[in-house]
Amino acid sequence: MAEERRVIHEITPLMGKDVLYIADRHKKEFTYPIHNHEVFELNFVEHAAGVRRIVGDSSEVIGEYDLVLITSPDLEHVWEQNTCNSDDIHEITIQFDLGMSEDSLFGRNPFISVRKMMNEARKGIAFPMSAIMKVYKELVSLSTVKDGFYAVMQFMSILYELSRCEGIRTLASSSYAKIAVEDDSRRILKVKSFIAQNYMDELRLKQLADIAGMSSSAFSRFFKLHTGRNLSEYIIDIRLGYAARLLVDTSRSISEISFECGFNNLSNFNRIFKRKKGCSPSEFRENYHKTRIIV
Repeated sequence: MAEERRVIHEITPLMGKDVLYIADRHKKEFTYPIHNHEVFELNFVEHAAGVRRIVGDSSEVIGEYDLVLITSPDLEHVWEQNTCNSDDIHEITIQFDLGMSEDSLFGRNPFISVRKMMNEARKGIAFPMSAIMKVYKELVSLSTVKDGFYAVMQFMSILYELSRCEGIRTLASSSYAKIAVEDDSRRILKVKSFIAQNYMDELRLKQLADIAGMSSSAFSRFFKLHTGRNLSEYIIDIRLGYAARLLVDTSRSISEISFECGFNNLSNFNRIFKRKKGCSPSEFRENYHKTRIIV
C-alpha cells in the first residue's frame, strides 16, 4: 500500500475568471513545503545563492538568480534554504490560468513559441541568465501595474520573450513527470515509445536498431545526433525517472524498485542514482517524505 505523500496540492488564490496572482516579497528564508497545484507558475528568485531547487526528480543548487516555469498540476516543486545565508531574498511568484487549447487564442500562429514553451514546461523549465536579464525589468515591475488588463499584457510579453530565448533547460525527466514521449523523427519516436513500454526488461542495441530499420552502428550515430545522448545513457535516464517516481509515490523497498525499473544489480542502481541525482535513493525519498508543516 502506498504511503501518504507529504506534498501539498495547493489551493491558489486564483478564483473564477481571474488570470494572474502575483506574490512579490522579500524574505530571509524559504519555509514553504514541497507542493504542486493546478495552475501554471513562473517563479523568480534573486539574491538566494545556495538555495536548493527541487522540481520533480531534478535537484539543483541555484546561484544569485533563478527563473523557473512549471505547467503541470502533478509536478512537485520546492525551493529549500539549504546553504543560503542571504538576509534579503527577493521572490516573485506568478500563478496564472490561461487556456492553451488548440482552438483558443493561443492556438493561433503568433503564439506558437509560447505554446511550445508551455508544453515543455510540464517537466519544469529553467531559464539562463541571458533570458532572466531580458525580462528582469518587466518582472520586478509587474506587481506595481494596477490595471488588470495591462498587467496581463505585460505578463504575456514576458512569456513571449522567454519563449524566444536560447539555452532553456527542462528539469524533471519525462518518465518522472509522466509526459508521453514526443519526437519529430518517426524512427526515434518508435524507439522511444518501445523503451517507455519495456524499460524494465533488458534492451539490446540490435533489437532497437531493428525497430528503427537501421544497422546497429548507423542507429547509434543517428540516435546520438538526434537526441544529444547515447542510447545507453538515455535508457538509464528513463529508468531512473521511473525509479524516482516510485520512490516518491510508493513505500516499496529500494531493492524492489531497482529490479522493477530494469536494474539487475542493487549496488549498481545505487551508484548510478547517486551519480545522476546527486544523492542516494534513500536520501531522495527522505527529501520528499521528511516531515513538513502543511500550510
